[in-house]
Amino acid sequence: MILLVAGIIVFLINLPFGFWRSKVKKFSVRWFLSIHAPVPLVYAIRIYAGISWHLVTFPVLIGSFFLGQFIGSRFNRLNKAVTE
Repeated sequence: MILLVAGIIVFLINLPFGFWRSKVKKFSVRWFLSIHAPVPLVYAIRIYAGISWHLVTFPVLIGSFFLGQFIGSRFNRLNKAVTE
């Protein structure tokens, strides 16, 4: 249950970073930061939740990370389509 909650939190943290990533030039410093800035937060969540380094935790948290980035970028594209 704790792993699921941590995965949801990681997903929610990455939504704004994915939104930001889709606004900046690919492979720029800002693009790099939008991907890597939430990594310490994810690590802190992992430590705070007491999630150990078992093999099953990696797909859940990494999947949540990338899904949050992806959905955040889609929100930006949807926002552009609605405002135009």
